[in-house]
This record gives sequence, structure tokens and C-alpha cells, in this order.
Amino acid sequence: MESEKVGEEETVIVGDYVEIMKTEGKSKGMKSKFSKLFWHGGSVYDAWFSCASNQVAQVLLTLPYSFSQLGMLSGILLQLFYGLLGSWTAYIISILYVEYRTRKEREKVDFRNHVIQWFEVLDGLLGKHWRNVGLAFNCTFLLFGSVIQLIACASNIYYINDNLDKRTWTYIFGACCATTVFIPSFHNYRIWSFLGLLMTTYTAWYLTIASLLHGQVEGVQHTGPTKLVLYFTGATNILYTFGGHAVTVEIMHAMWKPQKFKAIYLIATLYVMTLTLPSAAAVYWAFGDMLLNHSNAFSLLPRTTFRDMAFITFGFACTPLYFVWEKAIGMHECKSLCKRAAARLPVVIPIWFLAIIFPFFGPINSTVGSLLVSFTVYIIPALAHIFTFRSATARENAVDQPPKYFGRWVGTFTINVFIVVWVLIVGFGFGGWASMVNFIDQIDTFGLFTKCYQCPPPSVAVSPPSHGLNTTAAAPPHQPFNHTRRH
Repeated sequence: MESEKVGEEETVIVGDYVEIMKTEGKSKGMKSKFSKLFWHGGSVYDAWFSCASNQVAQVLLTLPYSFSQLGMLSGILLQLFYGLLGSWTAYIISILYVEYRTRKEREKVDFRNHVIQWFEVLDGLLGKHWRNVGLAFNCTFLLFGSVIQLIACASNIYYINDNLDKRTWTYIFGACCATTVFIPSFHNYRIWSFLGLLMTTYTAWYLTIASLLHGQVEGVQHTGPTKLVLYFTGATNILYTFGGHAVTVEIMHAMWKPQKFKAIYLIATLYVMTLTLPSAAAVYWAFGDMLLNHSNAFSLLPRTTFRDMAFITFGFACTPLYFVWEKAIGMHECKSLCKRAAARLPVVIPIWFLAIIFPFFGPINSTVGSLLVSFTVYIIPALAHIFTFRSATARENAVDQPPKYFGRWVGTFTINVFIVVWVLIVGFGFGGWASMVNFIDQIDTFGLFTKCYQCPPPSVAVSPPSHGLNTTAAAPPHQPFNHTRRH
């Protein structure tokens, strides 16, 4: 866990690499300083940037759409509620990681060239059956998380340049996605996560300010919630928003002192709420029920330079998938970056393909949230903590004892049971039903491989006025779930 002293050098385990932090005579070369500044990150601040930028990302643009399904009050309350639930399960995951790593290091296991992942934590603490379940859910979620990021990139850039349709932009960004194979681990995401959070922050405040300056559209209505299927679809999108900690273990492993992670996710969540609450509320206030037909908030705002500057980076969800694939083919401990990058390329192909099949940005978020996120980052971690420490001996020998303000072990177990029951019934049960109904409706209306999901009809796709709405008109009234026309 802690840095290990080796002679006069301090060895710091960080993901795939072992950094030799000399206590004296550090290199003063420009290349070394540049690399340290932009490339090598393992501090508490790096972890915070990674958590905050990875937590909301592209989902930020669909939260106003969720507010139109939920109504203003429910939208705000559910963000606060799932933000707390997400922070708790991230804390639980960090406890289990520290427990696993401590046990393994006592057995003299060396992780210097190995990135610990969630399914390995489950394997080490609870056995192969837990590992298999965790691996299946985690990989499937990360796969579709990457798909959603790619769909969102294509959707966003379309509203900047609509000379190409969304499918073509998906091809282009799929190729761009392939460049992430050259990022070895989360230890090397320093500049990427900083830029990601910077652009997410800019985008959130652009949405807020632009909506307030735009004002309410004529005859705006705020009727949500009107249907249970829409209500639970919106709720599961928010569950998905604050369930972005499927990469928690990889981020922790990239830290120089992983035991300091405990409160990082909560602090990141609190910051993210300063972005999501004002932006979603402002856009919903301005456009109301029109958002039911526009899952990407950009589609309703006028085209300006400020809107075109709002773009959110991509790549976090891919990296853990690369690790799993490397371990499966025996390339994970290879020291050649080029060989590992080449080995990772096959992972990009299914992401690219699925993004072209299901380009339903917004509805796909809710579906992934209810069917995958509910288990991956809520139910399984809570159950794993209960079963890991179910015996008195395990509780007595635990590396981290639950704090008094959580009610010690009884309070911790009670919170975990509540999360399991709530998410299983509301998130997976009602949310799964609603999101699947909505998702199937998208397929029936637009079809698979649709060329340009929710794009305005050609007859309406003219240059938007500089002072009003973008010319993406609302859907015909006979299409109930956020549709325009089939293309």
C-alpha cells in the first residue's frame, strides 16, 4: 500500500509502472519536467480530476431531457439522492480494494507491473463466482459506456457542423477513439482528465447562462411527470450519471497513496452537482416539454461560437477494457507500449460497431443505467462488502473499520442493504421496464443503423437565426417518445 523504501530511493507503485522517486538528485531535464507535468500523475488531485471528469461527462447534455421526464422537483431530488448513493458505493469499493491489496501484499504479491481491477478484488475476497459475475457486468457496462461516449461525441459535433450526418461523425470519432490505445493507464491521464473537467465545466455553465439569456420559449410548458414510463426512464438516466465509478479501482491503483481515496469521490460528486443542477434546471426552465423530443440539449440552443466551443472529451471507459483484454491475451505485463497499443485495437471495433447500430443518445443511457449500472456499481459492491465482512473475525481484522458516524458495522450493513433493495426494485425493476419500453420504441420509430438520430428533416435544416432556437423542430404529436422523423 504505502511507498516502499529501497536503499536511498522511494519506490512508488503506480498502475503499470514503477516510478523511482529519488529523494536527492532529481532530474532537472526539460523532458523530465514536461513528462512529470503532463503525463505522470498519481496524486490526490489527479484522482479527483479523473473522478470528476469521468463521473458526468457526456451525460450532462441529457440531464435536461431527464428533467422534462421527471419534472423539476424530482429531477433535483434524485440528483442529490443518487449522488449520495454513488458516493457511498464508491467508498465501499475503495474499502474493498484496500482490503484486497493489503491481504495480497502480506502474501508478498507484487503489483508493480499489474493494474488491479474490480473483478480481481472480488476474486481475491469472495472467490471465482463473484469474479465471473463482476467481470461480466463490469465489462458490459464499460463497453456500452464507451459506446455512449462515442455516440455523444458524434451527436455534439453534428450540432457544430451538420454538413455530415451523425453516422458519418461516428465513423470519424471511432477512428479518433482508437488513439486512446496509446494511453498506458490512469496514471497517464493527468492532462486528459484536466481538459475533460475543464470542458465539462465550460459546457455546464454555457448551458446555464445561454438558457437564462435565451429566456423561456413562447408557450413553454412544464408538465412532467406525465407517464410512469418516462418518469422511471429519467430516473435511471440520473442513476447512470452518478454510477460512473466502474473505473474506481483503476483510478485508485494509479494513486501513489490509494488509501487517501475514500473522500475523493464524494468531493468530486459535490463539485459535479454544481454543474449538473444549474444546467439541467436552467435548460428545462427555458424549453420545458420541448426537451422530450430533444435528448441532446445542444439541439435547442442557437448556434453560436460559445456553443461550438462546448465539447466533452472521450476515452475513460475504454481503458479498463484494454486492461481486461491484455490480461486475456497475456499482454498486460508487456513493457512495449507499441505492442500493447496494437493488441488493444480489437477492443475499439465492437465499440464502433455498437455505436452505429444504436445511436439513441439519451434512451440508451437509461437502458445501460437500469440493466448494468444498477448491478455493477450499486448492488454488487454493497453485497460484496456485506459478504466479505460477514464473520466476526473478518470484521475484527479489517484494515479499515467503519467510522462511528456511520454507525460502525451495523450502520454500514444497514446502508448497504437499503441500497441493494432500493436499486434492485426501483433502478433495475421499474427502471429496467421503463427504459426497455422507451429503447424498443426508438428502434421501432427510427430503426437500427439510423443515419441521423433526431436530426431535423431536410426541409427544416436551414441556417438557424442568431437570436432564436436552433431549427430542430419538435416532434410530431403522435410520436410519444422524443422522436422527429425516421431517416
